[in-house]
Amino acid sequence: MELNGKKVLVVGTGISGIAAAELLKKQEMPFVLYDGNEKLTPEDVRAKSELLRDCEVIIGEFPTERCFDFSYAVLSPGVPTDLPMVNALREKGIKIWGEIELAFAFSKGKVLAITGTNGKTTTTALTGEILANVNSDVRVVGNIGVPYTRMVEGMTDDTVTVAEISSFQLETVEHFAPEVSAILNITPDHLNRHHTMENYIAAKERITEGQSSEQVCVLNYEDEVLRRFGESLRTKVLYFSSARALDNGLYLDGEEIIYAHDTKKEKVCSIRELNLLGKHNYENVMAATGIALSAGVPLEKIHEVLVRFTAVEHRIEYVTEVNGVKYYNDSKGTNPDAAIQGIRAMQTKTCLIGGGYDKQSEYEEWIQAFDGKVKKLVLIGATRQKIADTAKKLGFHDYVFAESLQEAVDICAATAEPGESVLLSPACASWDMFDSYEQRGTMFKDMVRKLK
Repeated sequence: MELNGKKVLVVGTGISGIAAAELLKKQEMPFVLYDGNEKLTPEDVRAKSELLRDCEVIIGEFPTERCFDFSYAVLSPGVPTDLPMVNALREKGIKIWGEIELAFAFSKGKVLAITGTNGKTTTTALTGEILANVNSDVRVVGNIGVPYTRMVEGMTDDTVTVAEISSFQLETVEHFAPEVSAILNITPDHLNRHHTMENYIAAKERITEGQSSEQVCVLNYEDEVLRRFGESLRTKVLYFSSARALDNGLYLDGEEIIYAHDTKKEKVCSIRELNLLGKHNYENVMAATGIALSAGVPLEKIHEVLVRFTAVEHRIEYVTEVNGVKYYNDSKGTNPDAAIQGIRAMQTKTCLIGGGYDKQSEYEEWIQAFDGKVKKLVLIGATRQKIADTAKKLGFHDYVFAESLQEAVDICAATAEPGESVLLSPACASWDMFDSYEQRGTMFKDMVRKLK
C-alpha cells in the first residue's frame, strides 16, 4: 500500500472530508483535518463524527511550516486545486489526491465509473439497479450523494462499485482505473472553477487515464468531443447514439433501442416500455446498458430493470396535479444543457421557474429551446437579470422576477391553466439561495403540495 506509514492532510470538513478522515482512522493511518473556514472551531469538526473525537484539527489560514509534516493531501471535491494553499503543498512535494483516489486505494472488487455534464445521476442509479439484479454486493457512490470512502469497509473481490464522478473529483485522480468508464456528454459547465472549456474537457477525460487496453469506455457518439476522444483511446470503446445506426454499439431506431455486435442486432427494449421521458433519458438508458453489458450482465437481466426503473428524485420528477395543472421538479437541471432537456420533456404549455447561482454559464441555447412551449418564465436568484437580458435580446418577453421560490410558485399557480404544466428547471446551481439542489427541489415539492 502506497500510503503505509505516510501522514495525510485532509482538506475540507464537509461530508467527503469527514468520510475520508473516518476511512483513514479505520485504517490506522495518521492524519490531520484542515478547514479554512474561520467560523468553525476544532470542536465543531470533531462533533461531526464519533470516530474523530481525538483527531488533530487545523482551522483558518494554513501554517506553511506544517507542510513538511505530510506526504499526501486529500482534497474534498469543493476545494479548488489552484488555491494558494494547495499550490504551496504541491510545491513542497506533497502528493495531491481527492476522496475518490483515496477510496480507490483501499477498495476491492470491480469499479464502474460514470461522468458527463448531464445524466450522471440517472445513469448511475440505473446502472446500480441493473448490477444489483445480478450481484448481492453493489455499492452506489460518489457525486450521487454517498462518499466513496464511506462504502469501502467490508468490500471483497466480488463487490461492484458504481460511482458517479464529477469533474471536480476527476481533477485529483492518479491510479483510479475503473473496469468500465463512461462519459455521457460534455457541454459548458463549472467554468467558474475550471476557467476554460479545455480544462473542463480534460478533467472529464481523466476518467479513462488509468484504464488498460482490456478495459472499456462507453461514449456518446453524437458528442463530437467524445467521438474524437474515443478514436484516441487505448481502451476498448463502446459507443451509443440517439441519431444513427451503429455497426457496433447501442442506438435508437425509431422506438426501439438496439444493441449491434458481432454482425448481430439485438433489441434491448422499446422506449414505450420505459418510465423515463425524453431523448436524453433514452441516451442514459443506452449508456447504462452499455456499462452493464461491458461488465458481463446478460441482456435479459438488464431488460428486467429497464422496464421498472423510474426517474431519480429532482430530475424531471412528477410532483402532483393541482387544479388541472401538473407540476414537475427538475431542480437537478443546474446548467443550461440539463434544463434544455427538462423543457424538451414537457408536452404542454409550461410556466418555467429558472435562475440561481452564477456559474458563468450562457443562456442563449436554453431560451431558444423554449420553442413556443414556455408560457411564462419566472426568474429568481443571482442570475435573474442576466437571464432576463438574454431573453429580451432573443425576443422573449414573457418573464417576471420573484424574490423567493415561494413567490415563484405562487406566480406560476396563478398563471398556469388546466391542462398546462409548471416546471422548476433553473439552469443554474442552487448555492445563492439554498444549501443544495436537493433542498431547492424538496422545498418546491412542499410548496406545491400546499397549494389549494
